[in-house]
Amino acid sequence: MKAIMIIASTLLLIYAGYRTYRYATMTKGLDQLIGRGAVILDVRTPQEYATGHIEGSVNISLGTIRERYTELDTAQTYITVCSHGLRSVKVQQLLEERGFKHLYNGGAWADLEQMIKAAFKK
Repeated sequence: MKAIMIIASTLLLIYAGYRTYRYATMTKGLDQLIGRGAVILDVRTPQEYATGHIEGSVNISLGTIRERYTELDTAQTYITVCSHGLRSVKVQQLLEERGFKHLYNGGAWADLEQMIKAAFKK
């Protein structure tokens, strides 16, 4: 029983940390970057992308980014997204290693989509 409580507490702390991170990220002006032309780079698989995505986003999966990154402009601003935010961090790191300077992690695409809708509804 004690082990279950420790695991549950740990998971709750991780979730709270993730939500805090998401809030902090959203307040750092991702909506403003999008308003200025940043491209949303969805790094989920094509099958995941087909089930739902942010309108106008570009889909290049984590599995193909090493071959397809040359399709992207190193001078462009990109906001990476995926289902939960883990793959988008990995792609951000890979692109930074390849000379991209204007990269931001948008985390979960559905969270970013909600923020975009709220920000541009005003």
